Amino acid sequence: MSSSDHISAENHDVVVQQVQSWLQQVVVGLNLCPFAAAPMRRQQIRYRVVSERGEEGILEVLAQELGYLDEHPELETSLLILPDQLSDFADYNQFLDWVDALLASAGWEGIFQVASFHPDYCFAGAAEDDVENWTNRSPYPLLHLIREDRLEAMLDRYPDADAIPETNMETLRNLSAGQRRQLFPHCFSERYPEG
Repeated sequence: MSSSDHISAENHDVVVQQVQSWLQQVVVGLNLCPFAAAPMRRQQIRYRVVSERGEEGILEVLAQELGYLDEHPELETSLLILPDQLSDFADYNQFLDWVDALLASAGWEGIFQVASFHPDYCFAGAAEDDVENWTNRSPYPLLHLIREDRLEAMLDRYPDADAIPETNMETLRNLSAGQRRQLFPHCFSERYPEG
């Protein structure tokens, strides 16, 4: 199922399973986020497939989800999954400005932050096929809601946290073409050469 397919009730679970598989195999399996394994093991990650339409609908769900996380401190984090919206990365990237504006206007700045993941993720100034982009490439457009105080506490305890991005890029550089295709099937098309 591509990110442009309309989500229906019966494939909601399939979408969540694909994201969980990516988390297990890529994010945790390659240790791209050293802090992801524990909340996944403790089932402290909430998954919400967004079926509301349009950017206003997504923002409304985001506001609801921030409130839900605030009321449920036992949850570590939440992933909003957008299986049939914002499939164009430029549109998704522009939408992130609205996400930041919502955090500011609702008083969540400094409490929560939102990390971004997308099948076509491309960092500013990077070429589309640069290996660094793959650290943020996911099966669907995602909004990852993070508790800022807990993230800061984990970073303070982690040795050499500043080296994480470079370590991740090195990990991805060391993958063979076959390994990359296996781990990131959602990213492969003519635009992404195997080598």
